[in-house]
Amino acid sequence: MFVLELTYTAPLDAVDALLPEHVAWLDEQYGKGVFLASGRKEPRDGGVILAVAENRARIEEIVAGDPFNVAGVCTYRVTEFRATKTAPELERHRQPAG
Repeated sequence: MFVLELTYTAPLDAVDALLPEHVAWLDEQYGKGVFLASGRKEPRDGGVILAVAENRARIEEIVAGDPFNVAGVCTYRVTEFRATKTAPELERHRQPAG
């Protein structure tokens, strides 16, 4: 599982101009089962996405396609972790320890 942390590198008006494209990209990834949760950080200086994929290379490929990333209005920090304990709704994403 992966935590994707976005940090805006441009003024909010530049981010907002790309928001419809970014939301469409999010919707596409939700449709593929890659994204589990997402939202803005408070204060609004970026966002966070919880994602699943077969490997980090696949996540980095997906992140590269984010219109925010393509336009250079944000940077990404990708953190991989083993989800050894989950809520029942996320049980299918649980991973063995070790």
